[in-house]
Order: sequence, then structure tokens, then C-alpha cells
Amino acid sequence: MANIQIILKQMRENPKGVRFNDLCKVCNSYFGKARQSGSSHRVYKTPWVGDPRVNIPNDKGKAKPYQVRQVLQAIDRLQVQSG
Repeated sequence: MANIQIILKQMRENPKGVRFNDLCKVCNSYFGKARQSGSSHRVYKTPWVGDPRVNIPNDKGKAKPYQVRQVLQAIDRLQVQSG
């Protein structure tokens, strides 16, 4: 989990410089295995009602900054809900 925490810190400091595989590691850790992973996107289910998914496209090995921010918001929400 320490490796995930390091990646999270880097994501918060620079959402533009995140590798797709690192973002997937973080999502796997917080949301479980992706529902879809065979294409250029990975889709992770979140435990709340509404739009209960995080959709991450692979942009030539990098994660798009807005997707990184979306994942960070989902993780923050998850942590608040778990107390």
C-alpha cells in the first residue's frame, strides 16, 4: 500500500504527469478490479448511487489530467464515507 500512497501523492502534486498504469494500480486498490479492461478504457465501479463508475482512457501510456482529478475526487469521497 505504501507504493499506492506514493503514487497518490504524485497524482495530487502533478495530475498531468501520471502514467496510465499507475492510475490503474490506484484504482485497483481503491475500487477493485476493473469491470472493463480489454479496450483502451478501464471502467471501475464505485459504491455510491448516481454515476457509479470511473472511466479511464489510455492516452498513449499517460492518464488524462481531468481523469486523474476525477479519480482523486472519488477516492476523497470514498474516504469521507468510510469515516
